[in-house]
Amino acid sequence: MSQSNPRCGEQHPCTLKDLGWTEEHDAAFSKYTGPYLAGRVACRQKTVWDVLVDGGSVTAGVSGALRRLGRFPAVGDFVVLLDQPEAGTSTIVDILPQKTLFARGTPGREGADQVIAANIDTVFIVTAAGHDLNARRIERYLAIAHASGARPVIVINKSDLADDPATLAGELAAVSPGIPVIPISAVSGEGVDRLDPYLAPRTTIALIGSSGVGKSTLINRLMGRPVQDTSDTRDYDEKGRHTTTVRQLFILAGGALMIDNPGLREVGIGTASTGIAGTFPDILALAEGCRFSDCRHEEEPGCAVRAAVAAGTLPAVRLESFQRLVQELAFEQDKAEIGLVRLEKKRWKAIGKIQRDIGKTKGR
Repeated sequence: MSQSNPRCGEQHPCTLKDLGWTEEHDAAFSKYTGPYLAGRVACRQKTVWDVLVDGGSVTAGVSGALRRLGRFPAVGDFVVLLDQPEAGTSTIVDILPQKTLFARGTPGREGADQVIAANIDTVFIVTAAGHDLNARRIERYLAIAHASGARPVIVINKSDLADDPATLAGELAAVSPGIPVIPISAVSGEGVDRLDPYLAPRTTIALIGSSGVGKSTLINRLMGRPVQDTSDTRDYDEKGRHTTTVRQLFILAGGALMIDNPGLREVGIGTASTGIAGTFPDILALAEGCRFSDCRHEEEPGCAVRAAVAAGTLPAVRLESFQRLVQELAFEQDKAEIGLVRLEKKRWKAIGKIQRDIGKTKGR
């Protein structure tokens, strides 16, 4: 095995099991014999990836076959490495099946999703007391978290700056039924121990949230030492610059694995239809009483959801948020379908050109 110094982390004498390797991974990896290694992606730096393996780490590129398929490993992926010590290189040749896939919609022409991390057990949605505390943004994060298959937990950082942290937690709990809401202060450490139940050994947690909410400070607190740069927020809007520039997997002292992410300025919901269902269970439960199964909860007669709004048992802003996200999801799906049609047209145009060129060659 060609060991190397990691570009975005420290050497860790961990076993694959410490990294979350399971019997399912054993089964998927069993078809590989010879000079192959298994590992887990810790970070990506431009065209190379740092991969944690048994007892250390290697820096690897990806195979031409994966590039042609457009398959690139995400942080948290378990991968197969072709190790060539005589050449001093390691190459990622396969990505093992993913238990969960955390992605967000990106404004591309084909409406593609941007993969944030893979094989996540829990997502810490980090917000902060002050201007960043926005229930509508939290609903969007919840939609992507639910769609990933990971368990969401809402973390209100900088709670020491709030007059009444319990009230803030109650406000977010109202828009996130059944989701834990935990006020903490990463700077002072107050309340951080309430995160312990979600930090079991060999489990993987991803941190998401906008810039300036204190994700890097929280990582440093949980690691017990400074491993991430932090910066002060601006007084007038409480925003901070993006001190985290790459996604990176850290191994905490207790054995949990945590992935930090750059702050997300834009939160597209991608193809998170299942995420919307998990984010608005109260509205879906009410919708079962609607007269029409395809009720949009707008002007249709016999709408149980609008009846609940009129009765005051469902906040109108909650329904508005649901409708806005559903409309956005429909738009992004339409955009993706249009993108596929365009790609197919380009493909047939290219085939036609090749056939014409062949015809010209034959005619010479």
